[in-house]
Amino acid sequence: PPRDSAPPRAARACAAVPAKTGVGRAGSVPAMTGTVLPGTPIAVDFWSLRKAAGARLFFLSHMHSDHTVGLSSTWSRPLYCSPLTARLLHHRLQVALPCPALTPRPLQVPMCWIRPLEVGHSHVVDEVTVTLIDSNHCPGSVMFLFEGTFGTILYTGDFRYTSAMQGEPALRGRHIDCLYLDNTHCQPQRALPSRALATRQAARLIRAHPRHHVVIGVYTLGKEALLVDLALEFSTWVVVSPRRLEQMRLLGLPEVFTAEEGAGWIRAVDVAEIRQDTLVTWNTLHPTIAIIPTGRPVKVTHPNIHLIPYSDHSSFAELREFVKWLKPCSIIPIVKGDTCQVYFQEYLSSAPQVLPDFKVSKPVLESGQQQSQRRGQKPTSLWKRALRCSVPRGVVYESPEKNTEKPEALPDVQVPQCHCEPALCSKEGCTCHRGEKEELSGEQVGTAGATPVSSEHLATGFAEEYLLTPLNVLKRNSPQTFHQLVEDFFRR
Repeated sequence: PPRDSAPPRAARACAAVPAKTGVGRAGSVPAMTGTVLPGTPIAVDFWSLRKAAGARLFFLSHMHSDHTVGLSSTWSRPLYCSPLTARLLHHRLQVALPCPALTPRPLQVPMCWIRPLEVGHSHVVDEVTVTLIDSNHCPGSVMFLFEGTFGTILYTGDFRYTSAMQGEPALRGRHIDCLYLDNTHCQPQRALPSRALATRQAARLIRAHPRHHVVIGVYTLGKEALLVDLALEFSTWVVVSPRRLEQMRLLGLPEVFTAEEGAGWIRAVDVAEIRQDTLVTWNTLHPTIAIIPTGRPVKVTHPNIHLIPYSDHSSFAELREFVKWLKPCSIIPIVKGDTCQVYFQEYLSSAPQVLPDFKVSKPVLESGQQQSQRRGQKPTSLWKRALRCSVPRGVVYESPEKNTEKPEALPDVQVPQCHCEPALCSKEGCTCHRGEKEELSGEQVGTAGATPVSSEHLATGFAEEYLLTPLNVLKRNSPQTFHQLVEDFFRR
């Protein structure tokens, strides 16, 4: 049947909207989900330089506002992201505020700091190899696969898993030491349909209200595919604001969007506009239903507000399938304060972790020894010095396992005899033995006056005694006990 003109835009006002950590209060700032990866120079979606003292490589996974908190015109470091995210960052030049009634403040990150990296290709950035993988979350969103002396880390960011990801060349057959997992929907009781099925549910709901106008609540970025599918399904324009229309054209989406009032009977508005008072206003002018596509719990305040379980985050079943296929050694939840490792313990790999390379730069050793001796202090151990640099203060780090037991020493661990890296092994008769040794240029390791130790022997002994030990065994010991054992090893 023919539809009348689209409902007028309601006055924008603050409203409670779902956030990653629950349902936020009116005007609350989105929770920052960024992280500084301990033991690496990498920060993802983390823009506080004061709290990221050990990081020098900064990556942006996508342009949602809770991932850009702290990113402003004062930013003066290279920022790595996908090409589409770079275009959004350059053209939008603003951060979406939780209260749409306020005027957006300019973002204005200087273009000279935005470094786009092609998706699907590996890039070497300051001795770290990074591969960007489409995360199937929103336009421009990516996962990051980091490889370096710290091992192999996969940071999913926000992502929606599909079985097609198993065909991704960068992930197929890859050993993952640590998986930073989007655990937004990591609850067994929270079942979500695929986005295709959720789209069909929305279409059935619209068909059940043939005389109604339809208002769909979305965020600044995301759910574009749903809007396109419904526009094509019902052969109608989707009315949006001029600013959103400009963004749709930037994303290269099909020409189904317009800013002309009354051109179509489906309208996309900010999700904060879907409230009881706006529904009352819209229905006085014309029968109207509102649809909120979300996988999170939302309180419905009007009978004409309908929730559709359309989510851009992985369901629990999808997370389980993803971890079961990937088999990482450990999992760290991205959404802090919400654990998820217990659900995937049986799928974790028990393979020992091998450090690809172990090198101590000469300037660090010299400066550390000289400064300690000048001050008359005991030389700081290499391990504690590394921890001091790699774990900045103020960063919340959720450990995959927390154990309060404090045994006196590490239990005996059987180390595979032939599981070694060619650059680390010095055993005679081993197939990876190279027969060459590199001295540390007479540098002393540990206490002053110790005999020089070759880097090959040092790396081999350290790897066999500690690095090849499974993490779950290491974490049974208190940090103080473990650090003392490492100090004793270097001293020997």
